[in-house]
Amino acid sequence: MDGTNAAGTSTAGTSTDRRPRRPPTAQQFVLAELRRAITTGELKPGAPIRQDALAERLDVSRVPLREALKILEGEGLVEHQAHRGYFVAVLSMADLREIYRIRALLEAEAVRVAAPHLTPEVLAALEAAQDEVERAGEAGDVTAMAAANRRFHFMLFERSGMPRLVRLITTLWDSTDAYRSLYYGGTPNRERVVHEHRAVLAALRDGDIDAAVAWLDRHRAHAVSTLQEVLG
Repeated sequence: MDGTNAAGTSTAGTSTDRRPRRPPTAQQFVLAELRRAITTGELKPGAPIRQDALAERLDVSRVPLREALKILEGEGLVEHQAHRGYFVAVLSMADLREIYRIRALLEAEAVRVAAPHLTPEVLAALEAAQDEVERAGEAGDVTAMAAANRRFHFMLFERSGMPRLVRLITTLWDSTDAYRSLYYGGTPNRERVVHEHRAVLAALRDGDIDAAVAWLDRHRAHAVSTLQEVLG
C-alpha cells in the first residue's frame, strides 16, 4: 500500500514491518524515523519537512516532533528557515570537503591507536561486519549497507579507547548521512566500497598501519569526488 513519506509525498512500497522496533519515547521514535528518512535518501538534502503530515503519519503530537527537529538542527542535519519551517540541511562541496578532511585527521589517529589492540577476535568481528556490507551491497539495500558500513568503521575506531575522539567522529558522520545514501545509490560505488574495505582489512591483518590509513584516505577521497559529480 502506498504511504506518505516524511516530506508529505507519496512513497510506494513502504512497509512498516521493515522498520526497527519503536523506541520507548515518542521523541526517540520521531528522531529515529527522521534519521532513517535522511540516511536512506527518502528525505534528500534541501527537502522540506512537512510537520503536519509527518506527525499524522507517525501518530504523534507536534511536541515530540519539534523536540526531535531541534536535536537534529543542533547536529546540523536539518535547518530552520524563518517563516518557512524545517528543511534537510544542504551542504556545499566546500562543507563536504572540510568535513571529510577533518575526518581524515581524526580517523587516522583513531586507527593508529586502535591497531595494536586488534586481537584475532576483533578482526573476526570486523570481517563479519564486512560480510554484512557485502550482502547488503549485492542486494542494493542502501539502508542496510549504510548501517553495516558504520558498524565496520566504528568497531575499528572504538578500539582506540578514546571515547571523546569517537564522539567527534560520530558528529562528522551524522552531518553527512544524507550524502552517504547518494553515494551508495550507484552499483560501482558499492563495489568500490567493498574493495576498499577488503584492502583495509588485509592491511590490518598484516600489521601495516600506514597502508590501512592510506586505504581509508582513498576511501574518503573517492566518496568526495563522486559526490562532487553527483551534486554538480
